Amino acid sequence: MTRTSDLWQLTKPGVTRMCVLTTAGGLALAPGEIGWRGGLAAVVGSALAVAGANAANMWWERESDGLMSRTRRRPLPAGRMAPGVALRFSAMLSMASLLVLGLGTNLLTAVLAGLAIGAYVLVYTPLKRRTPLALVIGAIPGAVPPLLGWTAVTDALDPGGLVLFGILLVWQIPHFIAIALYRKAEYARAGIRVVPLVRGDAVAKIQAVAWAMLLVPLSLMLTPLGVAGSLYLWCAMVLGMAFLGWAFTGLDDGAGPRWARGYFLASLVYLPALTTALALDVLF
Repeated sequence: MTRTSDLWQLTKPGVTRMCVLTTAGGLALAPGEIGWRGGLAAVVGSALAVAGANAANMWWERESDGLMSRTRRRPLPAGRMAPGVALRFSAMLSMASLLVLGLGTNLLTAVLAGLAIGAYVLVYTPLKRRTPLALVIGAIPGAVPPLLGWTAVTDALDPGGLVLFGILLVWQIPHFIAIALYRKAEYARAGIRVVPLVRGDAVAKIQAVAWAMLLVPLSLMLTPLGVAGSLYLWCAMVLGMAFLGWAFTGLDDGAGPRWARGYFLASLVYLPALTTALALDVLF
């Protein structure tokens, strides 16, 4: 019998929780009113979409997950769940998300969620074994949740919502490059073509710098667009320059896996700090 805890693990709870928070952020920042029912539908629908896509990803990657230490204990590679159960669970969650978003918010939000699920499962997941460009492709659906919150309110693709989407998209790339650098051997065993394996560590670090550099002006755009004020602007500038500065230190010859792990942890500090600054700016 499939355990509830294993079904829960299929959804990647940590990722799903973060997406719920970013969806709520998009709801709070978007101009206009939606009401509690619409807001609840947006958050629940977004969570279902992310959970469904994650479950499908685990179904697709069950064999390669068994080759990596950080994923081999997942329900499918560990043999605690039949693949068909995971696939049906994913389909159920994904369809429920589209119904909740379509009926509870608007058609645009449901369509965006459907495109994100399709891109993550049908494009990003199979491309991971073919090209390192899959990282950028996978970052697109990963950045959709705040846009879902925004469009649930506005029913439009406005500049503010697109910048929120862009910030989350760009942040993901140096974040995952850092993971690929210090887990390179595991990715090699699993046959996943990450940048350090295909182009080398030096190119991967240069790419991390380039994306971190793009993140600075992109994060600042929320202020001239009227989404945030001066408190956020200064915090975003300091955080962005610190994150970029750390990326530059990776270009030193002695920067190895220890640096990459540190930069990964820095990325985990950067995003919550940025969103906290944004929340404080809006509230006060």
